[in-house]
Amino acid sequence: MALVTLDSSNFEEQTKEGVTLVDFWAEWCGPCRALTPILEELDQEIAGAATIGKVNVDDNSELAQKFNVMSIPAVFILKDGEVASQFVGVQTKQVLTDAINKELAG
Repeated sequence: MALVTLDSSNFEEQTKEGVTLVDFWAEWCGPCRALTPILEELDQEIAGAATIGKVNVDDNSELAQKFNVMSIPAVFILKDGEVASQFVGVQTKQVLTDAINKELAG
Protein backbone atom coordinates (compact mmCIF):
# COMPACT_ATOMS: atom_id res chain seq x y z
CA MET A 1 0.00 0.00 0.00
CA ALA A 2 0.97 3.64 -0.15
CA LEU A 3 0.16 6.65 1.95
CA VAL A 4 -3.25 8.02 0.98
CA THR A 5 -3.66 11.72 0.22
CA LEU A 6 -6.74 12.87 2.10
CA ASP A 7 -8.75 16.01 1.42
CA SER A 8 -12.30 17.23 1.91
CA SER A 9 -13.51 15.25 -1.11
CA ASN A 10 -12.42 11.82 0.16
CA PHE A 11 -11.78 12.16 3.90
CA GLU A 12 -15.12 10.86 5.16
CA GLU A 13 -15.19 7.91 2.75
CA GLN A 14 -11.61 6.89 3.55
CA THR A 15 -12.01 7.10 7.33
CA LYS A 16 -15.57 5.87 7.98
CA GLU A 17 -14.64 2.19 8.42
CA GLY A 18 -11.70 0.50 10.08
CA VAL A 19 -8.61 2.09 11.57
CA THR A 20 -7.00 5.11 9.92
CA LEU A 21 -3.93 7.07 10.94
CA VAL A 22 -4.27 10.66 9.72
CA ASP A 23 -1.19 12.88 9.58
CA PHE A 24 -1.89 16.63 9.37
CA TRP A 25 1.20 18.20 7.79
CA ALA A 26 2.54 20.99 5.57
CA GLU A 27 5.30 21.16 2.99
CA TRP A 28 7.19 23.87 4.92
CA CYS A 29 7.18 21.91 8.21
CA GLY A 30 10.54 20.24 8.95
CA PRO A 31 9.23 17.85 11.63
CA CYS A 32 6.43 16.85 9.24
CA ARG A 33 8.99 15.87 6.63
CA ALA A 34 10.85 13.86 9.30
CA LEU A 35 7.67 11.93 10.13
CA THR A 36 6.92 10.87 6.53
CA PRO A 37 9.58 8.09 6.28
CA ILE A 38 8.35 6.70 9.62
CA LEU A 39 4.80 6.58 8.25
CA GLU A 40 5.98 4.96 5.01
CA GLU A 41 7.82 2.26 6.97
CA LEU A 42 4.80 1.74 9.22
CA ASP A 43 2.55 1.43 6.17
CA GLN A 44 4.76 -1.39 4.85
CA GLU A 45 4.64 -3.20 8.19
CA ILE A 46 0.90 -3.04 8.76
CA ALA A 47 0.27 -4.14 5.16
CA GLY A 48 -3.30 -2.94 4.77
CA ALA A 49 -4.55 -3.72 8.29
CA ALA A 50 -5.05 0.04 8.69
CA THR A 51 -4.97 3.02 6.35
CA ILE A 52 -2.36 5.75 6.67
CA GLY A 53 -3.36 9.09 5.20
CA LYS A 54 -1.94 12.58 5.00
CA VAL A 55 -3.82 15.88 5.04
CA ASN A 56 -1.98 18.97 3.82
CA VAL A 57 -3.20 21.70 6.19
CA ASP A 58 -2.37 24.47 3.71
CA ASP A 59 -4.71 22.93 1.13
CA ASN A 60 -7.36 21.62 3.57
CA SER A 61 -7.75 24.19 6.32
CA GLU A 62 -11.38 23.16 6.92
CA LEU A 63 -10.26 19.64 7.92
CA ALA A 64 -7.55 21.05 10.18
CA GLN A 65 -10.16 23.29 11.84
CA LYS A 66 -12.60 20.39 12.24
CA PHE A 67 -9.95 18.47 14.20
CA ASN A 68 -8.71 21.58 16.07
CA VAL A 69 -5.18 21.17 14.73
CA MET A 70 -3.06 23.92 16.29
CA SER A 71 0.43 22.45 15.78
CA ILE A 72 1.82 20.12 13.15
CA PRO A 73 2.58 17.39 12.66
CA ALA A 74 -0.64 16.27 14.33
CA VAL A 75 -1.46 12.58 14.12
CA PHE A 76 -4.91 11.20 14.77
CA ILE A 77 -5.87 7.54 15.02
CA LEU A 78 -9.47 7.14 13.87
CA LYS A 79 -11.60 4.05 14.35
CA ASP A 80 -14.74 3.93 12.23
CA GLY A 81 -14.50 7.69 11.70
CA GLU A 82 -14.15 8.61 15.38
CA VAL A 83 -10.97 9.92 17.04
CA ALA A 84 -9.47 7.18 19.21
CA SER A 85 -6.16 8.90 20.04
CA GLN A 86 -4.04 11.80 18.94
CA PHE A 87 -0.43 12.97 19.08
CA VAL A 88 1.35 16.23 18.35
CA GLY A 89 4.90 16.26 17.05
CA VAL A 90 7.07 13.54 15.60
CA GLN A 91 6.33 10.16 17.18
CA THR A 92 8.35 6.98 17.04
CA LYS A 93 7.18 4.16 14.84
CA GLN A 94 6.62 2.06 17.97
CA VAL A 95 4.27 4.63 19.54
CA LEU A 96 2.20 4.78 16.35
CA THR A 97 2.25 0.99 15.90
CA ASP A 98 1.02 0.50 19.46
CA ALA A 99 -1.80 3.03 18.96
CA ILE A 100 -2.92 1.35 15.72
CA ASN A 101 -2.70 -2.16 17.19
CA LYS A 102 -4.74 -1.10 20.22
CA GLU A 103 -7.58 -0.02 17.93
CA LEU A 104 -7.27 -3.08 15.67
CA ALA A 105 -7.52 -5.34 18.74
CA GLY A 106 -10.31 -3.38 20.40
